[in-house]
Amino acid sequence: MLFSGVVMLVLGGISAGSFYIPLKKVNGWSWESGWISFGLFAWIIGPLAVAALTAPEFGGMIAASGSRTVFMTWFMGFLWGIGAVTFGLSMRYLGMSLGYALALGSCAAFGTLIPPIVKGQFMGLLSTTSGQLTLSGVLVCLVGVAVCGYAGVRKEREVSTDLKQASTAEFNFPKGIVVALVSGLMNACLAFSFEFGRPIAEEALSAGVAPLWQNNPVLVVALMGGFTTNVIYCLFLNVKNRTGGDYFRARAPLLKNYALAAVAGWLWYVQFMLYGMGSTRLGEYAFASWSVLMAVVVAVSNIWGLWFKEWQGVSRRTIGVIVTGILLVLLSIVLIGAGGYAAQT
Repeated sequence: MLFSGVVMLVLGGISAGSFYIPLKKVNGWSWESGWISFGLFAWIIGPLAVAALTAPEFGGMIAASGSRTVFMTWFMGFLWGIGAVTFGLSMRYLGMSLGYALALGSCAAFGTLIPPIVKGQFMGLLSTTSGQLTLSGVLVCLVGVAVCGYAGVRKEREVSTDLKQASTAEFNFPKGIVVALVSGLMNACLAFSFEFGRPIAEEALSAGVAPLWQNNPVLVVALMGGFTTNVIYCLFLNVKNRTGGDYFRARAPLLKNYALAAVAGWLWYVQFMLYGMGSTRLGEYAFASWSVLMAVVVAVSNIWGLWFKEWQGVSRRTIGVIVTGILLVLLSIVLIGAGGYAAQT
């Protein structure tokens, strides 16, 4: 049971760490056209299809939870959508290795800090072993993010424009670090979306949905909120950049592009499906689920970053800096997980 749960989390992390690869292969489209096409599959088609299979008549469960529940779940998803679009931009401007490390590192830190601050429990964390471990993990995470940022500064100085653009066509460190930090902050809103969506999950359980799938109707509403943010931004860019014809333009390999967007969208959605399944299998160790997922995502994304030669042309010292930063981010996730374990004992 425990082993199968870990396997699911690892597979989810591999999926999340790999979703951007198909989007890198989209040709003839602007970034905004590829991103919103991906989002259609990740945040609309995927959640609806899985909910239909695992929670039949999920529409009635959502409606029965009340209009305030639906709105707040959607609105927190809408705010999370800002994190999603800036996460995509961080990949665009920084590449997979640095973009994932900065965005997910700050997401782990903000996502851990914001809930206790909002609930007025922050000071209490300082007086417990679990709280001290958790806050230590957040501090280490912030240091790791800063080290990764320093590695990005060194890369900016050392690598020629041609080499940077060979691996990341629009490499821009100043823009990238801003959007990565904003992404980390806003991605924390997804946790609040699940919190506000708890009545939907309770309606699903009352309707006989297996506990394993209870959050699938919640995801339908939350991710629809995220899609709303992203479609507004991407359509704005379509108009501004006159790229609205991408979706129909014959000069682009339309079928291939839509297929790549669908694969990317499915890979992105699968992480949540496997995370939900894996965490239920870990039993008393469920607290470690998010840590395992994030650790695998950071590791996998950096393996892909090396594969795509995103750090080609930098000095060995700079390689050492980025590796140190990534190891600190991984260590922080372990510490945050240890804090969760201490809270359970």
